[in-house]
Amino acid sequence: MQLDNPLIIQSDRTLLLDVHAPKAEECRSALIPFAELERSPEHLHTYRLTPLSLWNAASAGFSPQQAVDVLKEFARYEVPQSVTAWIAETAGRFGKIRLVPNPTQKDNELPEDLYLLTESENVYRELLSTPTLRKLLTPCKIKNLPASCEYGFSLNLANRGTVKQELLKLGWPVKDEVPLISGATLSFQLKQKSLSGEDFVIRDYQKAAAHSLVGNLGPGTGFGTIVLPCGAGKTIVGMLIMSLLQTNTLIVTTNISAVHQWINELLDKTSLQKEQIAEYTGESKTIKPVTVATYQILTWRPDKDAPYPHFQLFRQHPWGLIIYDEVHMLPAPVFRVAAELQAIRRVGLTATLVREDGCEGHVFSLVGPKRYDVPWKELEHSGWIASAECIEIRLDLPPEKEIDYASADLRRKHRIASENPAKIALVQELTNRFSSDRILIIGQYIEQLQEIAKLLNAPIITGKTPTCERDKLYAKFRSGEITILVVSKVANFAIDLPDASMAIQVSGTFGSRQEEAQRLGRILRPKERTARFFTLITRNTAEEDFGSNRQKFLAEQGYAYKLIRYSQLSDLDTITETLPCLQNEVSK
Repeated sequence: MQLDNPLIIQSDRTLLLDVHAPKAEECRSALIPFAELERSPEHLHTYRLTPLSLWNAASAGFSPQQAVDVLKEFARYEVPQSVTAWIAETAGRFGKIRLVPNPTQKDNELPEDLYLLTESENVYRELLSTPTLRKLLTPCKIKNLPASCEYGFSLNLANRGTVKQELLKLGWPVKDEVPLISGATLSFQLKQKSLSGEDFVIRDYQKAAAHSLVGNLGPGTGFGTIVLPCGAGKTIVGMLIMSLLQTNTLIVTTNISAVHQWINELLDKTSLQKEQIAEYTGESKTIKPVTVATYQILTWRPDKDAPYPHFQLFRQHPWGLIIYDEVHMLPAPVFRVAAELQAIRRVGLTATLVREDGCEGHVFSLVGPKRYDVPWKELEHSGWIASAECIEIRLDLPPEKEIDYASADLRRKHRIASENPAKIALVQELTNRFSSDRILIIGQYIEQLQEIAKLLNAPIITGKTPTCERDKLYAKFRSGEITILVVSKVANFAIDLPDASMAIQVSGTFGSRQEEAQRLGRILRPKERTARFFTLITRNTAEEDFGSNRQKFLAEQGYAYKLIRYSQLSDLDTITETLPCLQNEVSK
């Protein structure tokens, strides 16, 4: 027992980190490779050991014994024997099944067949008896391999990702040792100064994230997921990976405005020329050494039974790298094609590796394991993202809406509460009180947003707003020509509005933790003032429950929500004081 130590390990595999104890920071850094951060409020941070967290660690070369050693070094009380045994057993499953190339395959040659190997007859029998794998794997004896690898299967290259996905469901992560093809060479450099003349400096954590993926270019490297907070510069990490690999690159992102942002960033910060970069969207379908596409165009098809005509973009060009921007948003059809593209280096970029459908494992098996992660609050304390105050304002449902609400089903209840007309007057009051802020008003329901936009005489962006008009409005907001912008969920992801200092969320998508985090992310670019994130909730309705679930991810990252029960204007007086500025002034 060492009472000064910061870590309490419990038998249910949760780890409690006392942030006020000596060596707390050292312990937190040591936990990052193999434990998942669940919650980080003021005093005790909660981590959890999961199979996926251990397999992520193992894929990066972090051994089970190293994990046990970390726990023993920082434990306040004796580490439960059941936990150390579980770590050894679970982490030990990684590497029991290996995916290897045909021994006759030449370097940088696309193989037709691969081999799945195991030294365990029990594992071999389990795979042999699994119906979903029987149609994908063919038992075989494999020549020119060690005698210990006598249990093997052959599989078609196109089934590489699907097999890895199915094995992960069975609790068998695959150690993929098949070399990746390099693709066509593309020579370019990162600039030292952007087009505006400002110094372009890559931050240490951005370098660490890029190198964690690229590695030594050997087997087992070149694929994975980078998790960084909104505003931390994931695009720059993507560009740095491109510069390290020097190869033709396909970038897939969430919408056309995000496509344009990527292209502008590439032109601003790299030596790539316009004629080397193309847009592949519903508006333009050009292919060049660097091509930026949307998930929407790739998953479009004329009817539900037709093939996806644009998947040829993936298959028929010499890509050496694919970047999946906002990888947590990967739609099911792209998962399918990602399963086929296992011979190409690939990176997923995200702030929230959270999916409400529980498909995070798909990202692990098809794009790659998490290679780099950093807590939001760590970057806030360093001044790399803005300090933010989250405020939930609860207000009553008008009496004339109560009968409709009481008789509605759950989905309808959520919409009635979300469209509470009392929110509109409250939005007007907040914009009046904080008139010096650059304000985003974000919501789910278009009619509600249109009414707010009309009342405030503010522009609005929805899914029906033409891309050229969206880009003009975003540009005006960035320049300060307009200071209030009303946006629907089309602005949830991959939109860079660095000067936004306040967001008012009037409605959201049920209990989406991902959406909540992304919306806060719109205002986290570093600035000299603390950002404000208001959420308007109708009291004593289903919206309260959905709101609590939405806030879970941010609560896990250490953000506390201040609660205001609103019934009259004076209730807002507690938030009219000037909020503290960032301690460190950071260049945008």
